[in-house]
Amino acid sequence: MPDTLSALRPLWVPGGILAAAALLVWVGRPLPESLAGLRTAGPYFTLIAAAALAFGFNRGRSFVIAASLLGAYTGWQFLHYKAVYTAITVLVPLNTLLVLWRPERGSRYRAAYGWLVLLAGEALFLAWVAAGEPRALVETWWLRSPPVPFVARLALAAAFGAALWRAWPDLKPIPVGNAGAIATFFLAATWADSPGAYALFMGATGVVLLVALLQESHQLAFRDQLTGLAGRRALDERLRSVGSEYAIGMVDVDHFKQFNDTHGHDIGDQVLRLVGGRLATVTGGVAYRYGGEEFCVLFPGGDIREAERALEEMRRSIETYRMAVRAADRPKQAEEGAKRRGERDVEKLLSVTVSIGVAAPSAERGSPREVVKAADQALYRAKKAGRNRVSR
Repeated sequence: MPDTLSALRPLWVPGGILAAAALLVWVGRPLPESLAGLRTAGPYFTLIAAAALAFGFNRGRSFVIAASLLGAYTGWQFLHYKAVYTAITVLVPLNTLLVLWRPERGSRYRAAYGWLVLLAGEALFLAWVAAGEPRALVETWWLRSPPVPFVARLALAAAFGAALWRAWPDLKPIPVGNAGAIATFFLAATWADSPGAYALFMGATGVVLLVALLQESHQLAFRDQLTGLAGRRALDERLRSVGSEYAIGMVDVDHFKQFNDTHGHDIGDQVLRLVGGRLATVTGGVAYRYGGEEFCVLFPGGDIREAERALEEMRRSIETYRMAVRAADRPKQAEEGAKRRGERDVEKLLSVTVSIGVAAPSAERGSPREVVKAADQALYRAKKAGRNRVSR
């Protein structure tokens, strides 16, 4: 159960924003007179900020979705016609489907400026629709509104499904945020006849995208993308408030360069993921990717003896693990590969070991930086003594 909750954690933020917006609509209290301008200015602020941040972070999908939502909100504010509403509810999910169908290549490469041309063309189309007001067309059953027209519901469902497909199974913040923004836009479109509710939900779409972009930026800065562990910057932040009782273990993969040269960098990455995954489960400690093939394990509130026992147990579990590596000539077809499974030239088992140094604060080393240095020196002693061991 805890693992499931942890895996679903990226859904909490967009879900919470959407729930908060729905609660505010349900309560229905008007803003104070001094804040009444937020009803119209708020969505502009959040959507412009989301589009600008997506462009700055070079996230093409989020940029197109934010820009489409901004255009939709602006169009409905200034061109308050039923045909415009229908066009908006169809164009936004179609833009989303198109940008999700294409690979993510950022928002600042040359071909991406085609999206700006498309959005400008759609703005002209909305102006034409507002001028012509094709009443006969929008009164057909599949375009009749409100509530959301039937064809728009189909397009929104398809866009939401495509966003979920892009988000699953990694559930990274930006793909999840894109899906959350589409779901929130559906609620905004459903409440289009209520200016306050519509503005609140449209503002919420911008908040969802903004938070997703900031979350991913934080993860890139503080989390190692290969192993999934927190990175060195996160360790530095944690050490500032670690207290006076703790222990630190420095872990290094033995003969990693030789391993990489022999088996290739892809296998080397598998080794680092394996070691990182094992260290993530260490008893009483928090593992960090320190750099290269080196890891750091912090034991807040623990003493050096407890840390040493936990690290020794982890060292043995890594040593006894056998990693299966496919041979380069193994057939890609599953059936043929299964027939050859077990042959020596098809698959081999590799083992990896780690050397560990552990240290704790003392009279000679009072600061966390000095403890890390002492643990690093203990690691050097472990390697000098023959590797595959824990040393103080």
